[in-house]
Amino acid sequence: MVTVDFKTLTAPVGIVRILAVFLTCISFSLVASVGHFSQSFWAWCMFSWCFCFCITFLVLLLELTTLNTKLPISWDDFTAAFAMLATLMMFTAAVIYPYFYVCSSCGRGIGASVTTCLAFVLYAVEVGLTRAKPGEISGFLSTIPGLLKVLEAFVACIIFICLDYTFYSSFPGLQWCVAVYSICFIFALLVIIFTIGRLLSLFPAPFDKVLTVCNVLAVLMYFTAVVIWPFYSFRNVVGPKDFYIVITVMTCFNLIAYIVDTVYSFKLVFFVSRT
Repeated sequence: MVTVDFKTLTAPVGIVRILAVFLTCISFSLVASVGHFSQSFWAWCMFSWCFCFCITFLVLLLELTTLNTKLPISWDDFTAAFAMLATLMMFTAAVIYPYFYVCSSCGRGIGASVTTCLAFVLYAVEVGLTRAKPGEISGFLSTIPGLLKVLEAFVACIIFICLDYTFYSSFPGLQWCVAVYSICFIFALLVIIFTIGRLLSLFPAPFDKVLTVCNVLAVLMYFTAVVIWPFYSFRNVVGPKDFYIVITVMTCFNLIAYIVDTVYSFKLVFFVSRT
């Protein structure tokens, strides 16, 4: 039986989500009123606003009607992962849209940029509200290692968007880098899906140990990519280098994320588990 729980709307995280719904709605409405651009960056920003609006509204609706308790998923993990993803999506939209599509006389574009920045702040606040506190029993994705998995997968998606098949397919070194991005992305995505779907028991070994081993391998693989990608790409690229610079920066960023992730994994396996 469906019951209505208005407390979910008056709780701090509920208020943050309501404001995020309004701001993302205002953002894509303002941008849509300006006109359509057949460019990938514009499409990405519009998708980010619409996606975050729809999922946040769905989360509010499911929690209001308590239907979230009847879903066969880990709700805390789902909401924590989405809050992190929405934060990253709003951040990229807040950077990309003003840079490419806003001028000093573009009133609606400036308004959309402001509301996007505010939405980014709200989703970041939601991450802080839903993140597991020390000593608190919660889902994996609401912990720092879990949030890092969402970050790693998102950064890999940015890299994939910037890849040019006709370029990297000509060089074995760059093909190896793409394989690194793909393998690490698939594992991060599997961890997210298995956690939300409560399927971690299907792992053939203890989850924390599997996670530690895979994180170590990811660090080693990304370290090779940090060296190989710039070496091949900047020596052979013809024309603008913007996308290759983005891939290089994102590769370095993900390497740092995996190093931090590995440190936390070692801490969980060799220190917390012993205590």
